[in-house]
Amino acid sequence: MSTVPPEVEELRQRTRAFIREVVIPAEPKPGDSLTRECRLELMLLPKDAGVFALHVRVEFGGQGVAIEHWPSIFIEAGYSPIGPAVLNCMAPDEGNMHMMAMIATDEQKAQYLAPLASGEVQSCFGMTEPHPGAGSDPAALQTLAERVEGGWRINGHKRFSSGGELASFCILMARNEAVESEGIVAGATMFLIDMDHPGVRLGNPIRATDTAVAGGHPHLYFDDVVVKDEAVLGAPGEGFRYAQVRLGPARLTHCMRWLGLAKRAQDLVLDRAAAREVFGSRIQDLGIAQEMLAQNEIDIETSAAIIDRTSVLLETDPKAGSALSSIAKVHCSEAINRVIDRAIQLCGGDGVTDALPLSQYMNEVRPFRIYDGSNETHKWAISRRASARRAKQVAAGEQPLDRVDEHGRDTWGER
Repeated sequence: MSTVPPEVEELRQRTRAFIREVVIPAEPKPGDSLTRECRLELMLLPKDAGVFALHVRVEFGGQGVAIEHWPSIFIEAGYSPIGPAVLNCMAPDEGNMHMMAMIATDEQKAQYLAPLASGEVQSCFGMTEPHPGAGSDPAALQTLAERVEGGWRINGHKRFSSGGELASFCILMARNEAVESEGIVAGATMFLIDMDHPGVRLGNPIRATDTAVAGGHPHLYFDDVVVKDEAVLGAPGEGFRYAQVRLGPARLTHCMRWLGLAKRAQDLVLDRAAAREVFGSRIQDLGIAQEMLAQNEIDIETSAAIIDRTSVLLETDPKAGSALSSIAKVHCSEAINRVIDRAIQLCGGDGVTDALPLSQYMNEVRPFRIYDGSNETHKWAISRRASARRAKQVAAGEQPLDRVDEHGRDTWGER
């Protein structure tokens, strides 16, 4: 874990106070969404308080905090389901800002990143497609970008384009063939495409259980969309590599935000357990309740620990950090789900009604086990990496630790 500089800790404290004093009182009723108008009005306040867009470079109006110091502040922002949106560190905009800061041209930064960082506009990310297109398997990408004179023609259908209903532009992933004469390799290419560009069409909305992402998760259609070369984000054919630049930190910031909500659920149930009695004892004094509260603490602390370690690796060793972010995503999404589920159980009937916000919190965090790659897909990849790592160690001369041969005999003595 990295040492937190005093200025980062001071920013965390100010963020914590802002969420509790300004954002929580402005939360919509459980089940209602934050309107665009209300969000834009609220976004003026963190700018004045100096807690706006913590992850964005100072030159674009943010706080310029390094990735390794994001966790504690993102967790504070996530203590309210609308906190990340108000502070402009919510998906998909946060991930799009991070990636554009790294690979966009100066002209693209001025046109797209600057207004996104300031909160003037919203964006979406066009990756997921209807079956048999890209979902958990990005290699199944169906949207096609064909080379034309001076640009590209794009055709495809996306879904779960989070934020798409309110987005001003989309970062679109499309498959491209090799163009040997221009040194373009076959692969995927990212494009910056305005949502009002000819051929871009907003399709049916997708009503998921979560509502924290303003702009929903709609279908998007790209019908003979022709863009100039200036619309390419990064280099043609390198889209899958750039996606990892975005997805590693984006997975982890989801963990941070939802961990903040889990901590809110734990605080809520701790207050309730201290104040309410059943069978002649306070809830917090009952052994079964203590077990559940303790398990919540364990899930919260282990999640915080892996988030911290991953954030440091993303800064110092991005490849290793991206791999660990896959483990963090699985652990945190399941642990956070358990925390909120136990909180609901401890609150009894009120926990599943709108008398408390816990059922809303569950609706928000449940999709995380699917979003950013299903947990099952991540577990498959984690297992493959573990097997490859061990095979490499054995090939380098380490003795295998399996001490029984095919006949059931102990073979250690033969070594």
